[in-house]
Amino acid sequence: MQRGILLFLCVLSINTVSGCELFGRFDTPSLFKEGDIIIGGIFPILNKEILSTSTFDKEPPKVQCEGFDLRVFRWTQAMIFAIEEINNDPALLPNISLGYRILNSCASPTNALRAALILASGAEEVDVSSHCPPAISALIAESGSSQSIAVAGILGPFHMPIISYFSTCACLSDRTKYPTFFRTIPSDYFQAKALAALVKHFGWQWIGAIQSDNDYGRNGILAFKEEVEKFGICIAFVGTILRTYTKDRFLKVVEIIKQSSVKVILAFVPEGDFYPLMKEIVNQNITGIQWIASEAWITASRPSTPEIYTAFGGALGFVVQKMAIPNFKHFLTSISPHTDTHAPFVRDFWQIMVGCMPVLPGARTSTDDTTKRCTGNETLINSEHVFFNVTELRVTYNVYKAVYAIAHALHQLVFCQPVGAKTVNQCLNLSEMQPKEVIKSLQRVNFTNQFGDEVFFDENGDPPASYDIINWQLINGKVQHVTLGHFASAANGNYKLNVQEEKIVWRTGKTVPTSLCSNVCPSGTRKAQINGKPICCFHCVPCADGTIANSTGAADCTPCPKEYWSNERKDECIPRTIEFLKYHEPMGIALTLVSLLGASLSLATMVVFINYRETPVIKASNFELSSFLLFSLFLCFLCPLTFIGMPTVWTCMLRHTAFGVTFALCISCVLGKTIVVVTAFKATFPGNKITGQFGHAQQRIIVCSCTLIQIVTCVLWLTLNPPYPHMLFTYSNRMIVLECNTGSEFAFYAVLGYIGILAIICLILAFMARKLPDNFNEAKLITFSLLIFCAVWITFIPAYVSSPGKFTVAVEIFAILSSAFGLLICIFAPKCYIIFLKPEKNTKKWVMGKIIK
Repeated sequence: MQRGILLFLCVLSINTVSGCELFGRFDTPSLFKEGDIIIGGIFPILNKEILSTSTFDKEPPKVQCEGFDLRVFRWTQAMIFAIEEINNDPALLPNISLGYRILNSCASPTNALRAALILASGAEEVDVSSHCPPAISALIAESGSSQSIAVAGILGPFHMPIISYFSTCACLSDRTKYPTFFRTIPSDYFQAKALAALVKHFGWQWIGAIQSDNDYGRNGILAFKEEVEKFGICIAFVGTILRTYTKDRFLKVVEIIKQSSVKVILAFVPEGDFYPLMKEIVNQNITGIQWIASEAWITASRPSTPEIYTAFGGALGFVVQKMAIPNFKHFLTSISPHTDTHAPFVRDFWQIMVGCMPVLPGARTSTDDTTKRCTGNETLINSEHVFFNVTELRVTYNVYKAVYAIAHALHQLVFCQPVGAKTVNQCLNLSEMQPKEVIKSLQRVNFTNQFGDEVFFDENGDPPASYDIINWQLINGKVQHVTLGHFASAANGNYKLNVQEEKIVWRTGKTVPTSLCSNVCPSGTRKAQINGKPICCFHCVPCADGTIANSTGAADCTPCPKEYWSNERKDECIPRTIEFLKYHEPMGIALTLVSLLGASLSLATMVVFINYRETPVIKASNFELSSFLLFSLFLCFLCPLTFIGMPTVWTCMLRHTAFGVTFALCISCVLGKTIVVVTAFKATFPGNKITGQFGHAQQRIIVCSCTLIQIVTCVLWLTLNPPYPHMLFTYSNRMIVLECNTGSEFAFYAVLGYIGILAIICLILAFMARKLPDNFNEAKLITFSLLIFCAVWITFIPAYVSSPGKFTVAVEIFAILSSAFGLLICIFAPKCYIIFLKPEKNTKKWVMGKIIK
């Protein structure tokens, strides 16, 4: 690159003297026409370079190229046609003629740079003693991005405006590196978005890629990868090719394709680089692949043949919108080597079109040449060759549009007003026109041409992005390009993709294939990444319990809400079973019956005591306290009913407080009876007056005060932090245990602890009076009942903690009923036994122990 810049500076310095002196000749043929303003053009007409053994320091390099490209030759003719059309247009650049000089680049960055230096240094066709002809004011170049990078890099610092018609590399939009570069084809930045949107549209997640080993291919695939990764699409491999590669390197890429499981491959390569690989794929009969094409080869003529179609049929790709240029066909059919005998490339064109070698005046023919000679009567007027089909011009139209963009920029610069103004007067002398002024004028270009196409460049020198989606189809034995849809990008960065899938024909009428590294995970499963593989390769793992995936291809399982659980298929959340102790279930029925039985026995016992209250046994057991105790036991037996059924706010508050108050009342009554027994025993000692001090009033005070303490505790509990219904999820995944949360654990344990303290006090007092001499010793009965009471509640604690779900409530009910029955049976059963079965013992003497058996 530095050597090229030095060469260019030397050429410029030589051209500053009064005459023109060439630094050297590159011996490069060119299409040339004089004009007031010269527009340069670089095209890869011959697309394969033959290496020369000559060295630059001994003699000028001789560039030899082969491989005449009809498609590119039509691009050159489009430039010439546009210039001729502008010269004949009285409204555009009036009284100013445009000329051109078009060189071949051999599709090589080196030769493109050489051609750019030749064009920038001036024409070689003039006499060295004459004044210099005008240098080019703008350059239309190049087709390949690598070539354009070389040209824009060397001419950019010298403010030479360059307009490309086919270089799409997004890297060329960098205005800091290429400030003078413009183009009439959208950047690959937009094509990458379009290709990614197409891949996403068809659901392809596992694709391969082929790139050319140049700036166009590498940058294109890089931009494409960045886009598809946003959609979770993986690229299995990236094969690299170039037309100058050996056959072995092409075979390696073919082998990669054969070994891969991908069914969709993107080829981001120019036609010349891709065609050798295409032939090898056809030779090895590799079929069943959906090919995606970049705009560089999707409409090219060489690949679009029935032979190539066997492997590449149904290829999809994006191309710039097509356009038809009026009168262009007539211009193309008038090309003849007899019109301009010295015009380069025309003889090659004529030989391909007509099939014979034209015999030109002064031309020497070799005796060994067996090529058919033309008669001179050949014509192209009625030719049906695809070269003359000008109804679907794409890149050709980009060349045509580039010429008009330059013409409009020159018009605004020279006449200081847009095309179409009534008065046209020059405001700038052509000799004073500088390339950097042309650049500024290009930046302001904005016009609508005769086809209704708006031509302008954004701040990066790019045109608006608009593509057609093309599909290869074989119709009547010919490969034709069918338009399937459209892609357009807006200025705000959004885009819209429209695809008419009903028009797709993949190979012989098959549908578009799927391409996945792993099959889509069914509902109820999630993706599990495989170590060392791309994200598109995964196993399908069933969702864990409590999570679901209700759609296919889920990356993660979604947890169910707390009140729900996953079904067996793990694709739906179903409500959990709400568990609580119900009245209608067997255990609820049994506990209810036992509770009602206990309450009934308490009432029955109370009726018995009322009826036999005058008997010695009842009098000895303190009728009033016994009645209070029976009433409290009746309430204790009813208390479990609040524990059965669905917990609510009121039942939760009632069950704990009712339990605490009723049992406090019950134990308070037992405490009163115990104190009465102890005081009666103490009263047998001479001079002891304690019995008179512990009458009925004192008994009532003890019962009420002990119960009141519990009532106050429960009121504070309900006021500050009451119990409430609570859903418990820890016991079972498929059910919710609905229970009553105690609210304040301190209050709950205070209520239980208070009952425990009363029971222990009673037990101690009763134990002290257990050996009274009476036959009917109340203290013994109380002691035994409290032992049962304490044993029940001590064993209740571990059973309560370890019982799951509704069994926790059942254990609590069982403890309540057991302790209540213990008190009822131990204290009152002996009395009822004597009343009903041993009435002879129901006497004062027997009770006082004076009758001994």
